[in-house]
This record gives sequence, C-alpha cells and structure tokens, in this order.
Amino acid sequence: MPDSRGKILVIRGGAIGDFILTLPVLAALRQQFPNARLEVLGYPHIAQLALLGGLADQVQSIEARPLAGFFAQRSSLDGRLAEYFAGFALIISYLYDPDNVFQENVARCSKAQFIAGPHRPNENESVHATDVFLKPLERLAIFDADAAPRINLNAARNVAGAENSVSRWLACHPGSGSERKNWPEENWATLLQRLADKTGLQFLLLGGEAEGERLARLAALVPPNRIKVAQSLPLPEVAALIGECQFYVGHDSGITHLAAALGLPGLVLWGGTNESVWRPRGQQMSLLRNAHGLAAISVEEVEGQIRMGKAV
Repeated sequence: MPDSRGKILVIRGGAIGDFILTLPVLAALRQQFPNARLEVLGYPHIAQLALLGGLADQVQSIEARPLAGFFAQRSSLDGRLAEYFAGFALIISYLYDPDNVFQENVARCSKAQFIAGPHRPNENESVHATDVFLKPLERLAIFDADAAPRINLNAARNVAGAENSVSRWLACHPGSGSERKNWPEENWATLLQRLADKTGLQFLLLGGEAEGERLARLAALVPPNRIKVAQSLPLPEVAALIGECQFYVGHDSGITHLAAALGLPGLVLWGGTNESVWRPRGQQMSLLRNAHGLAAISVEEVEGQIRMGKAV
C-alpha cells in the first residue's frame, strides 16, 4: 500500500464509456491517498479525461508496442517499461488477462502491490459497472466510495447556464457505438425541427467520424445561427462544449456517460442494454424506454421530456 511518497498506476483500456465508468476508482484512490502520485496507462485520447478533474497527474499510452511483450509467457521484457512499472508502489489493472500472464510479467520487474480488476462486468449478475470496478479497492480498505463518475471542469457555464443569458443550448448526440442503440434519424430530424420552430433553443450536435453525414443532414434542418456541429473533436473540447449546455439528449453511449459525469441534466433514449449495469449514474439523467424498442419511442414523448426537464 502506497505511503505519502508512493506512486499509483491504474491501467485501463476500453472505450470512452468504459473509462468514464472507471473514474470513481481514480477518485477513491485520490481521496484515500491524497499525497500519492496517480498515473493512468490507457488510450491517451480517452484517458486525458482523468486529467480534467484532477483525478490523475499523468497519462501514459497503452499503445506502446513494447508492451505486447508483457502479454507473452517467458518473453524478453522491454527495459524501459520494466523500469516504469518498477517505479510504482501500487498497480491496479483492468486489462483482460485471463491467464495472469501480464500480472506475472509485471511481477518480474516490479515489487508493486498488484491488484487485478475485471475488464468488464458480468451482465448476468446485474451489478452496476462502477460498483464492479470499485470492488477490488476493498483490498485497500476502501469501502463505500462514491460510485458516480464526476468530472469537475471548474468553469462557469457562461453560454447556457448563466441566469442572464439569452442563449439556451441543447446538446444532442444522435449516434452511438452501434446502430441498434440509435433512435431513428427521421425522429431526430422531426424533433430538431419542432424544437427549432417552437423554442429559442440553440443546438450542439455531437458525433464522431462515422456520424458525419448524419450530423450534416440534421444540422441542415436548423437555422445556421442556432446550431454548432462538434464532430471528432478531442474529448476535453467536447467536455467543455457540453459543459456550456443546459440539457442533453442522447443514446446509450460514451458521450452520454461524459455528459452525466459533467453533471448535466438529460434524457437517454435507451435500447436493449442491461440498464442495471450500464445506465449513467448521474442523478439528473433520466432514461426513456419502450417495450417495443427504440423506434417505438415517439417524438412527442421525447419533446415532452425535454420540456419537463426545463430545457425550454
């Protein structure tokens, strides 16, 4: 267990949502060991989210080619990486390592206490992902940690959040990692047109490279002076833009988990994913479902929920 001079390493791959759902682990470690240096080994474009709220001191890339040797038995280990791992008092890994090969190789070069966490939750157990990822910390006498991912930007919401602002922004993410999680595009189109006609809202459309054409089609339905398209931006920039908004609407996606971690109130159009495991932990995020599937959720229902959420 690290002392005040120790260093802690958390290793976490996975997609945006997986990483955000692991943020409570970083927050709990930060609280338990406030003087320890906390580093993350992960995908830099995602793991940099941990730097935003001060949950980590540094991020290293998990994509380094020499790391592959640590997943092979009796391999020759890269000297620089061996020295890197040797510098930590505690290593917590959420990598997929069913045969403990990675753990054993780290032990060859580091005396750090090693805690292996699960790569993914077992959905059959219906335990929320954040609780699953926090469970290994009980070995460090960390119990009852805050299970809600939180990112504090420490920035005033001077676009949509200020009471004296005439601009009100609605963040919309009409995509996800899978089409089966998406509300039909024609429904999004109708919703945006209705809100543009009936309200003074301004719209932030969010998406990645694969959603570019969809974003362009939807953006064309709204007056250009009332819409901003944020496509394939670095996650810190996406977080800053979402943080300026008043309300969020999206699907089961990593960006939805980001909005929830930022504390934004919102509405999640939920498909068939196990919500007891994967739903956003933000208290201000509501889920809207239909027993007949996403396509059965009407535009009227979504518009009504947005109005109830006081976005308009």
